[in-house]
Amino acid sequence: MITNTRLTTPAASTAPAEETRYEEELARGLVAADEEAFAAIYRRWGSLVHTMATRLLGDTYEAEDVTQQVFLGAWHGRGGFRPERGPLGAWLVGITRRKIVDALAARTRRLTLIDSAGRAADTTGPDEAAPDRVLDRVLLVDALARLPRHQREVLCMAFYEDLTQAQIAERTGMPLGTVKSHARRGLHRLRLVIEQPPVLGADL
Repeated sequence: MITNTRLTTPAASTAPAEETRYEEELARGLVAADEEAFAAIYRRWGSLVHTMATRLLGDTYEAEDVTQQVFLGAWHGRGGFRPERGPLGAWLVGITRRKIVDALAARTRRLTLIDSAGRAADTTGPDEAAPDRVLDRVLLVDALARLPRHQREVLCMAFYEDLTQAQIAERTGMPLGTVKSHARRGLHRLRLVIEQPPVLGADL
């Protein structure tokens, strides 16, 4: 597992040509599955990737997930790196952008389903009780019911009372970091149900 490491780069006085050669060496090491080279790549570009993800996602926890996905994707997809198409840093930035788009798309799907289920719960008209919306509601309620108590409480307050994480922390007395952790883990479990609904009776 990739862990947070303080970013280190060659000295500022290093000539551009030397930096280019250094990056080319790292690229060759990556393609050759050199773990030491990969660690150096993470130290060199990890902060940039995390900063990009944080700025575009607006969520530190999601940014951490995306950062790990980027470097795991780079490691597993190292055979697809083509130096003639651009430098290693640009390749990593391209992977980062795709992972951020994937994260935003997954977030949109979750929010759309949650919003749809919420509207279905508040309406009684025949059009609003369509089978697919009823199924969405059942899946959401079932998924929430399977969560550990604290995760369920945090998400219910966020979904149904529209409370911010800071407001939830104030109401429950839990530290803000704990609230964020419960929300993150709860959303991850909900995403498993939403994106890959289990068969009836299966555990989450």
